[in-house]
Amino acid sequence: QVQLVESGGGLVQAGGSLRLSCVASGRTRGMYAMGWFRQAPGKEREFVAAITWIGSSTSYADSVKGRFTISRDNAKNTLYLQMNSLKPEDTAVYYCAARRTNAAATRQDLYDYWGQGTQVTVSS
Repeated sequence: QVQLVESGGGLVQAGGSLRLSCVASGRTRGMYAMGWFRQAPGKEREFVAAITWIGSSTSYADSVKGRFTISRDNAKNTLYLQMNSLKPEDTAVYYCAARRTNAAATRQDLYDYWGQGTQVTVSS
């Protein structure tokens, strides 16, 4: 099993920045791609960004392209999401997820492990 714990959420004004972190523990040896998803109040959880095991390839939802950057430090078992130029519509609970393969994915059902989430609130 792999445990994922997110941190870094909070309240920020529109135009501001936050950096989310996700630390993996447990059976972390081996290749695994990771991703970030988010769920806004009253909406379904949606894909935000994903990254391969070695970080050579990333993908982003259109709504965050150019504003968010996903990265990882495998030596620290940590995934990051740098969020710049935040908008009120970015308000959501943000979840990190991991899957036992090198290939990143945008579909939620392809991920094996999930964190509990961290709240991000962007005020206008």
